[in-house]
Amino acid sequence: MNERRDGNYRVVLTAEQIHRRVQELARQISQDFRGKTIHAVCVLENGFVFMADLIRELQAEVICHFIRPDFNEEGNTTRIFYSPELEVTGVDVLLIETVLETGVTAEFLMRNVLARGAASVRMVTLLDRQAARRVLLQPEYFGFLVDEPYVFGYGLGVPHRGRNLPFLATAAGE
Repeated sequence: MNERRDGNYRVVLTAEQIHRRVQELARQISQDFRGKTIHAVCVLENGFVFMADLIRELQAEVICHFIRPDFNEEGNTTRIFYSPELEVTGVDVLLIETVLETGVTAEFLMRNVLARGAASVRMVTLLDRQAARRVLLQPEYFGFLVDEPYVFGYGLGVPHRGRNLPFLATAAGE
């Protein structure tokens, strides 16, 4: 990972590194879903930039869905909003997360999508923070293993600032 420092942040993944890895992930996903329509389910807000880049690289028909978890003060998921209501009976779903940490919300979402009748559910995450995992969950596709406790850029914000940066960074002191 790139260790360049710029002002108040340290770049951990450059735009070029991210772009190359997204292309590699898209090739693998396209091959695995060959001949199928992919129902891409993006977890908002963090996932929108990753989803946009990923689906443009996929060599398959893609139908986009969006969900937004609602968290309480302790960081626990309290509600999940689907917009519109998620209809996935008999289809192949690709759950798109930018950061997979504890896995609690992702595991719940995967079980929920399967309970709605999906034929299959696979997960892709750009960043996999395995050290934070609280459940036994491994994404089928991941971009990078990370240890940094908090990164921003490429759709991730502080809490909402910095999302437009084309790279991923962490605070300079971390």
